[in-house]
Amino acid sequence: MQKRVAAIHDISCFGRCSLTVALPILSAAGIATSIIPTAVLSTHTGGFEGYTFRDLTEDIIPVAKHWKSLDLRFEAIYTGYLGSYAQLTMVSEIFDMFREADTLILVDPVMGDNGKLYTAFDESFPKGMFELCAKADVIVPNITEAALLLGEDYKEGPYTREYIEGLLSRLSSTGVKKIVLTGVYLEEGQMGAAAYDCITKSVNYYFREKIPGMYHGTGDVFSSVLLSGLLCNQSLEQSMKLAVDFTTDAILRTYNDKTDTRYGVNFEQGLSAFGNLCLNNNNC
Repeated sequence: MQKRVAAIHDISCFGRCSLTVALPILSAAGIATSIIPTAVLSTHTGGFEGYTFRDLTEDIIPVAKHWKSLDLRFEAIYTGYLGSYAQLTMVSEIFDMFREADTLILVDPVMGDNGKLYTAFDESFPKGMFELCAKADVIVPNITEAALLLGEDYKEGPYTREYIEGLLSRLSSTGVKKIVLTGVYLEEGQMGAAAYDCITKSVNYYFREKIPGMYHGTGDVFSSVLLSGLLCNQSLEQSMKLAVDFTTDAILRTYNDKTDTRYGVNFEQGLSAFGNLCLNNNNC
């Protein structure tokens, strides 16, 4: 039976991120994807000026209640950028509304990068995100977000295994079952992720070559592929490797094409092979 995801993210009408990334990737994997948009922007906010922004906070709960009245069920609920403390509270309510014994909840705690909290948030936001992560089965923070969740100072890489595994262990205090930490590298010239099973305490790393430049939307690409793998019954390690490879290949295509990095990464030309891989797995 086809699986269904509820994706709760904003929509940037131009620039590949959030729902304009999550929806095609999950769909390519054969997963039916329903959406609750939290805001609509003319472009994403990274590097663009004068963008339009329409807040959809007031629509979030009415959409969810209508779905509930239709007795809709979801194999997974997937959240990305949430623009306010109020939205955190609403999403927490949606988790309670739709969670069943086998529902997978994945939270990408989007709130910072390069050691800094995004300017849209105040200092209380990470605490609220920590509480939301406590309701998740899987969280996918980058190094900055991990530090913010823990109230710790951000550290520049390269990192040691001791530091990364300490972060993962401390993040497990949220009560989450699995963590995939992105932006991990142990030496210059590599970039990847670390996957942590909070029950078995096992850690797995996977790296690819680091490609020069700063690319927007890669976290959304990564999390969407990771969730696709998990819903196709791949292990956490296998899903992490799939996400690292897909994201790196998308960045590499963008780098080789010399595209304006504000536009996001060329993930579309990898969707056909990705979809075939997922569908041939016969587990989606």
